[in-house]
Amino acid sequence: MELNLTTRKIIFIIAALVCLLPLMSPPLALLLGLILAQLMEHPYQHFNHKATNWLLKVSVIGLGFGMDVFSAMMAGKEGILFTIVSIFGVLTLGYILGKIFKIELKTSFLISAGTAICGGSAIAALSPVMKADEKDISVSLGIVFVLNSVALFLFPAIGHALNLSQSQFGMWCAIAIHDTSSVVGAASKYGNQALQLATTVKLARALWIVPVAFGTAFLFKSEKAKVQVPYFIGLFILAMLANTYLPSVQNIAPYVVNLAKKGLTLTLFLIGSGLSVKVIRSVGVKPFLQGVILWVVISSASLWAIVTLVA
Repeated sequence: MELNLTTRKIIFIIAALVCLLPLMSPPLALLLGLILAQLMEHPYQHFNHKATNWLLKVSVIGLGFGMDVFSAMMAGKEGILFTIVSIFGVLTLGYILGKIFKIELKTSFLISAGTAICGGSAIAALSPVMKADEKDISVSLGIVFVLNSVALFLFPAIGHALNLSQSQFGMWCAIAIHDTSSVVGAASKYGNQALQLATTVKLARALWIVPVAFGTAFLFKSEKAKVQVPYFIGLFILAMLANTYLPSVQNIAPYVVNLAKKGLTLTLFLIGSGLSVKVIRSVGVKPFLQGVILWVVISSASLWAIVTLVA
C-alpha cells in the first residue's frame, strides 16, 4: 500500500529526530536514510539537497570550535603534497577513462572533479561554470553519494584491520573519501585526532575548487560564468581562531562541537534518504565504472603512500 504524503512526512520527521539521539552514529543515520529511501518516496525531495548542503556547512563551521590553529596548520602542511598530487592525478586519469568508456565530457569531468576534490560540493560549484545540464549533475552526484555511503562503512573497518594510526587514518579519509560529510563521519568513528586532521585537510583540499573552476571555465570556454568560492571554509578558520585565542569561547566550544556532530549525523541521514533505487539506476554502467575505478585507484595509492610516509 502506497503511503500518502502526510504519513510520509510524519515518518520522515520521526526518523530525522531519531538521528539526534545519543546512540545514533553517522553510519547508522546513513543506513536509516537508505532504508527509508527504498521503502517510500521522499516527502521533501525538492528541499533535500539544499538542506543537506546548508546543514553540512553549518556543522563543519561548528567543528572548528573544537580545533586549534596550530594543530590545523600542521595538518594542512602535512596534507598539501598528497592533495596536489592526488587532485591532478585523479583529473588526468578521469579524462583518460572518460575517453576509453566514451562518456560525455561534462559528465566525465564532474565525476573526476567530485572524486578529486570534495564530492558534491565540487560538483555543485563546477556545474554552473561548465554549464552542465541536469543529467550530468544528477549522474555525477549519484555516483559520489553511493561511493560515499560505501566508504563510511568500509574505511573504519580497513583502518582497524591495518592498525592505522589516528594521523594515518585521518589523512587517508581526507584524500580518498569524496564528500566532507562522509570524511567527517568515518573519521569521527575512528577517533578525535583522526577527526581533527581529516576535517582540516579536507577543507584545505576544498579550496582547490577555486583554481579548478577557473581552469574549467577555460576548458569549456565559459569565461562569463561565475565561480562559487567556498566561503564557509573562512568561517571554519574564524571558529578555530576564536577557540584558540578566546577563553570565553573555549568554555562553550564543547557544546557547539557536540551540536555540530549531531548536525553531521543528520546530514548523512538526509544523504541516505535521497538515494533511492531509482536514483542509483539512473547513473548508468559506464559512468559508475569510471567513478569506481577512480575511487579504487585514489584509495589504494593514497593508502600506500600514507602508510609509507606518515607515522
